[in-house]
Amino acid sequence: MQKIIITGALGQIGTELVLNLRKKYGNENVLATDIREPEQGSEILDGPFEILDVTDKDKLFELVKDFKADTMMHMAALLSATAEKNPLFAWELNMGGLVNALEAAREYQMQFFTPSSIGAFGPTTPKDMTPQETIQRPTSMYGVNKVAGELLCDYYHTKFGVDTRSMRFPGLISYIKEPGGGTTDYAVEIYFKAIREGKYNSYIAKDTYMDMMFMDDAIKSIIQLMEADGSKLIHRNAYNVSAMSVDPETIKESIQKLMPEFELGYDVDPERQAIADSWPNSIDTTCAKEEWGFSPQYNLDSMTELMLNAIKEKDKLAQK
Repeated sequence: MQKIIITGALGQIGTELVLNLRKKYGNENVLATDIREPEQGSEILDGPFEILDVTDKDKLFELVKDFKADTMMHMAALLSATAEKNPLFAWELNMGGLVNALEAAREYQMQFFTPSSIGAFGPTTPKDMTPQETIQRPTSMYGVNKVAGELLCDYYHTKFGVDTRSMRFPGLISYIKEPGGGTTDYAVEIYFKAIREGKYNSYIAKDTYMDMMFMDDAIKSIIQLMEADGSKLIHRNAYNVSAMSVDPETIKESIQKLMPEFELGYDVDPERQAIADSWPNSIDTTCAKEEWGFSPQYNLDSMTELMLNAIKEKDKLAQK
């Protein structure tokens, strides 16, 4: 990777991915794009930025050509709960944008990454230690998009030789980007509410286990996968990755080790709960570990300590 273009750069993963790639490859070598402008003073503006609607194929091709990109990281998408509110738009954006991005990768011979998700699994998928290769019959539009995306990336690799790579992300937890419409976002909200209000009502029910990972590990894993020897990649689209399987009570107990007064209640959202119930309790990450060395650094307690301290500091700076 030398010249990298990122779509959806202001999204949940994109924001931190841009900043980390610029530290490693240089500000001028990472072009961030999104459909909206960054906020004034955003670190994203420390390097090149362009407005891009990924459904606009001509503009996408123009940017890739002018930037002389050799790598594309396609992060633009609607997340699970948001996609369910407008499924036809989700299909147009998530799949139309992906096809355009893959066509650009084929035309300009770029290495290509796009994230998949545990949302690619469904209620008939084995729930515990879900295998790398298994039944994928999701019941959400987001999940349908992700399964189709995995297959489409496989097709572009086998048919056209595009170096496509991906991983099935679990819920991602970050203090930098606040929740943005995902089913697993309760696991982000709970930390912000713990600091700001001392209590939280979860829209996901007790005993609903889902996989999670700290955002730092997710970003490191993307870069690690993209730098891996392609000849060793068997399950390139898409690897199971995860750091922990938790339910709301598990996170509450971790927070209470540092904030004993923290209170957790429940106000379950039937729509998001239905999505969560269709996903695995835990997934098997053996293939990612064996094929490219996946190894997350943060467990629940180390992540909790970092999240709480970082949100405190973030709020202090915002008040100045």
